[in-house]
Amino acid sequence: MSSWMRWHGPAMARLWGFCWLVVGFWRAALACPTSCKCSATRIWCSDPTPGIVAFPRLVPNSADPENITEIYIANQKRLEIINEDDVEAYTGLKNLTIVDSGLKFVAHKAFLKNSNLQHINFTRNKLTNLSRKHFRHLDLSELILVGNPFTCSCDIMWIKTLQETKSSPETQDLYCLNESSKNIPLVNLQIPNCGLPSANLAAPNLTVEEGKSITLSCSVAGDPVPNLYWDVGNLVSKHMNETSHTQGSLRITNISSDDSGKQISCVAENLVGEDQDSVNLTVHFAPTITFLESPTSDHHWCIPFTVKGNPKPALQWFYNGAILNESKYICTKIHVTNHTEYHGCLQLDNPTHMNNGDYKLVAKNEYGKDEKQISAHFMGWPGIDDGPASVISNDDDSASPLHHISNGSNTPSSSEGGPDAVIIGMTKIPVIENPQYFGITNSQLKPDTWPRGSPKTA
Repeated sequence: MSSWMRWHGPAMARLWGFCWLVVGFWRAALACPTSCKCSATRIWCSDPTPGIVAFPRLVPNSADPENITEIYIANQKRLEIINEDDVEAYTGLKNLTIVDSGLKFVAHKAFLKNSNLQHINFTRNKLTNLSRKHFRHLDLSELILVGNPFTCSCDIMWIKTLQETKSSPETQDLYCLNESSKNIPLVNLQIPNCGLPSANLAAPNLTVEEGKSITLSCSVAGDPVPNLYWDVGNLVSKHMNETSHTQGSLRITNISSDDSGKQISCVAENLVGEDQDSVNLTVHFAPTITFLESPTSDHHWCIPFTVKGNPKPALQWFYNGAILNESKYICTKIHVTNHTEYHGCLQLDNPTHMNNGDYKLVAKNEYGKDEKQISAHFMGWPGIDDGPASVISNDDDSASPLHHISNGSNTPSSSEGGPDAVIIGMTKIPVIENPQYFGITNSQLKPDTWPRGSPKTA
């Protein structure tokens, strides 16, 4: 037994885990380019001899490039280019560092598939130009470009603008070479006819009824002349745009209620940066009850529902065909609101058999209405004993809703007074069910006023 535990216990599990870790590092090492070292999550290339001439790539099928989160490259004077497909396999990449190397050119779409990039450091390379298009889709927290021989031109004015708009007071000491090969601090760079663009969206009232159509117009301005494009996000409705120089229009047809609350933007972009003007689309539509289910029990009983509609629909419940008057015992609760969608419950506090029946929900606004119905069964009718009335002891753990009380053993016969009698002391009293248990008032206990259709609402 001790031998089995030695080879199958926790110690053996730790040993196997260590072996798999070693195998992982061994696989990564086999896939690693010359002059580089690799782990399961990191690649670093800092040995200048023999060095690398291309961006490091792992051998296909020998490692998992999507698990690489950091690439560090230093002292690689022959590394000059990052091509469009060099980095695309590293989809989990967060930190990219290339310092003290010969980097001269970065393809415009080099980081198109690296949406997780947060930190880029290109310190002390040979970059003379760098477009903002490389980075506009990234949410970078740090871009370090110190020590590059940038050429003073409108192409790098976006870097100056980026520095000026940073929330952090720390700025990089960046320079560029003018036509006289003189170093100019980037913060002092002035380029004529080189500024941020502007966008102006001329939108009508963007509150529209479902199924209708609408046209938005936009104009852009700037020098250099900006490009105009529309950012419609995940718009469901059919749409098409037309652009002519600095003017554009967007036509949205057969508008869907699913697009209510979505943002539509007109974007102007040039070398220096971009500007956008946005509007929110509001769609009015008739209510739809998308979900109505049988009651479930948690802290309270709940008949769950989901209703969509804009403006917000008015809700009315019916019980067995009659209007349900809500109270603190039966009431509608909205738990989650998602713009035009409402998730909630008809909440019932301790319902009994008197609350069984058909529940219909009606949702209505000025554009129409919808209704759905379910049958609810909370409990069966209490059983009725046809034999002599029971005399129950003074034990407190009786689960019966019919409470019979005995005042001792010297009592008259339980057959006197009928089967539904209870004996208190020496007196026989007819049994009456607990009014609170059955959800009725004392006045309703009269035989001619026994309730037959209304649930407990008091």
